[in-house]
Amino acid sequence: MDLPFDGGISRFYNDAAPDAVRDAITSAKKGEIINPDYPYDKRWGKSDYEEALAALQIELVRMQAWVRETGQRIAIVFEGRDAAGKGGTIKRFRENLNPRAAKVVALSKPTDTEADQWYFQRYIAHLPAKGEVTIFDRSWYNRGVVEHVFGFCTPDQRERWFAQVPEFEDMLVKEGIKVFKIWLNVGRATQLKRFLDRESDPLKQWKLSWIDVEGLAKWDAYTAAIDETLDRTHTDHAPWTIVRSDDKRRARVQVIRHILSQLDYDTKDADALTPLDPKIVGGPDLWHA
Repeated sequence: MDLPFDGGISRFYNDAAPDAVRDAITSAKKGEIINPDYPYDKRWGKSDYEEALAALQIELVRMQAWVRETGQRIAIVFEGRDAAGKGGTIKRFRENLNPRAAKVVALSKPTDTEADQWYFQRYIAHLPAKGEVTIFDRSWYNRGVVEHVFGFCTPDQRERWFAQVPEFEDMLVKEGIKVFKIWLNVGRATQLKRFLDRESDPLKQWKLSWIDVEGLAKWDAYTAAIDETLDRTHTDHAPWTIVRSDDKRRARVQVIRHILSQLDYDTKDADALTPLDPKIVGGPDLWHA
């Protein structure tokens, strides 16, 4: 079977991955969490996960009805390490919602025209109208991390962006848009294992890009860029929520519970929204844990 990008993921694993990362992957047993810093040793049980998720799906439908009836505007920004589970979490969040009023925005590389515009301009057109939930699968935070790591922007452009982000998000909040910023994080061994799984699965190879391959060797640069971005863009009006997603099941449930717990929708079932696990979901202090 031909591997995407000439087997670049496997080549990194065999030739360049740190020994500790390679050992963690090779020694892991089924169901074990391979990140030694993760607070749980094993993946959450499937039956408990499915029961919790089913209850949350009902809550999400209730939430959307409230959004539509009251004219709420909700913008959810999903960011995170590559292979941290953004797509899977978004899928579970949205799968039972009316897609006409719960849209996902995943913008591709800017066109030449967009590259000449104000950096935030192309995102503004996708902000939610009354009665809508908009989910950004990556967002204006590309400039803070991936563009910086790969040299797609200049230091001056990034500094200007840092100066404008808090003001831009403050304007959104003052316009009545409820802004949630979710950062999904995984350990290095977990990320590489997920990339290897994608590389070998014909149904998932489309998820890989050359940036994923080249980024494997830039773990430390990514870490520094993420650290600075979280530190400089975490504000009272638009705070970051960090979610440790080495276990996708725990991460998905905790993300949904966290967001729903912040919204005052009708007929809320408080039992479905608990417990929130501070080992898995929290503020930027969890990033440094």
